[in-house]
Amino acid sequence: MMLTEEESRHARATLNELHVEHRDLNLVIEHLVGTPLPEQDQLLIHRLKKRKLLLKDKIYHLESLLVPDIKA
Repeated sequence: MMLTEEESRHARATLNELHVEHRDLNLVIEHLVGTPLPEQDQLLIHRLKKRKLLLKDKIYHLESLLVPDIKA
């Protein structure tokens, strides 16, 4: 699928935002994991990890749109 120049610019901007959010979530998760927390906060960590995985999937999808397949 070929993207227009405008779609490509938008996808790159979104990709950058997703990378920043993914990195920020990673920092928060690392901090929470390294801190003794009550059981209810373990649920928060689990939800943050799920969100991080969702972001990773979105990042992969956008990257696959921006980098065309090379046919052998």
